[in-house]
Amino acid sequence: MNLRRIWICSVLSLLMASVCTSGQEKHYYQTDFPKEEFAERRAKIFEKIGKNAIAVIQGAKGTGDFNVFRQSNEFYYLSGLETPHAYLVLDGRNQKTSVYLPRRDAGRESSEGKILSFEDADLIRELTGIDQVRSVEQLSMDLVGKGLLRPPAALLYTPLSPAETGTDSRDELLNEQARVSANPWDGLPSREARFRELLNLRAPQFEVRDLSPILDGLRNIKSKREIEAIRRATEIAGLAIIEAMRSTEPGVYEYQLDAAAKYVFYMHGSRGDGYASIIGGGTNAYLGHYFRKTDKLKDGNLVLMDYAPDYRYYTSDVTRMWPVNGKYTKGQRALTEYILAYRDALFRHIRPGVTSDFVLDSAARDMEQYLVGKTFENAAHLKAVTEGLKFRGHFQHPVGMAVHDVGQVRGVKLESGMVFTIDPMIWIHEEKLYVRIEDVVVVTADGAENLSAFVPSTVEDIQRTMTEKGLIQFRPATTLPLKK
Repeated sequence: MNLRRIWICSVLSLLMASVCTSGQEKHYYQTDFPKEEFAERRAKIFEKIGKNAIAVIQGAKGTGDFNVFRQSNEFYYLSGLETPHAYLVLDGRNQKTSVYLPRRDAGRESSEGKILSFEDADLIRELTGIDQVRSVEQLSMDLVGKGLLRPPAALLYTPLSPAETGTDSRDELLNEQARVSANPWDGLPSREARFRELLNLRAPQFEVRDLSPILDGLRNIKSKREIEAIRRATEIAGLAIIEAMRSTEPGVYEYQLDAAAKYVFYMHGSRGDGYASIIGGGTNAYLGHYFRKTDKLKDGNLVLMDYAPDYRYYTSDVTRMWPVNGKYTKGQRALTEYILAYRDALFRHIRPGVTSDFVLDSAARDMEQYLVGKTFENAAHLKAVTEGLKFRGHFQHPVGMAVHDVGQVRGVKLESGMVFTIDPMIWIHEEKLYVRIEDVVVVTADGAENLSAFVPSTVEDIQRTMTEKGLIQFRPATTLPLKK
């Protein structure tokens, strides 16, 4: 009996070990883009840097906390790989790409699962189409061999702008970098500045140039698959805003609308936020980027919600405003209908070959005609809508891998594949009232498509949506502290 028990235990142990091993060997790699699309992106880099240059892109560093690692947008854009502490080298002279990865960390894999590493060279080449997989410690010798042993020294391109790694955007990263530089008790250089410093110290023969403008230009025009990823992120953002509309009533907290939206995000496979939600009731909305979300919503006020998910490395940027009690006042209706008419006027003039100035000027002329015969609640409201005709911020920023994505859509001719926001807005300073709507547009071959058109925006559609019960009503927050 004892021998039989020992034999059974041994077999079970072997089976468990086999299951654990196979579980650890299960790799993850993105499925949204084929390796041919990454190869096309890298080929465009080769074309831009020329045949006597190499490009070096450092991936994101690992996490020092319990957050899930997220690769930098630039590194992911060129490879799809999500291994921390990785480097890509694109050699313009032979048009070959090498990736440098850490060696396998068996201890970490035993608790987190498989992480693609140097030892997975054959698999990585198959998945990514990258020519060569090397270990990180080989990078220094390879840089010398690639660029310095055969004169003249090759040019070396590397991104000098801060890398986006989640809920951040280039503009905010640069602003924070400036604040750090101004702090006499901090003043640390950016990771990109430190990498350039190391390149200069270890291989001063290289002439280092900035790769960021080249990458920005490529990312400015989205592929069909990128547009589909943004479309999906926009659909999820819209469903979340609709759920928040349903859940709104006087006495609900701003953070509870955030919770309802997050539920929708995660139910549809999002990683989390594309950016911190902006949810402001009443005068909180006047702040524009109000993130605290601590106040109760009040009867008679409007509430603004600006939110989108981080969905497979792409995001969106959708904003709606609605009345807390579900019914617009006469004054609120007039301002809302003005904003909607402005949105529609802007969309009418978007097409390839025109500029943002043309769109703004054409829409302003349309709105001048719209205002003929229109009345508003008071002189402050009329002043705000009139001044809105001169405002240039209704045509906003690119959207893609970051909410304020890299690239340029203002001051250049629009091209098919550009994705950006249309964001008509007005301020009524006397009342600390801010009214706006924001939609995501993709420029098509002959016009434009509003990716967020399905999200309720008219007075009638919003009021009808708000008659439905939302998550908060079906599952309200439990009173705390719990009674024992």
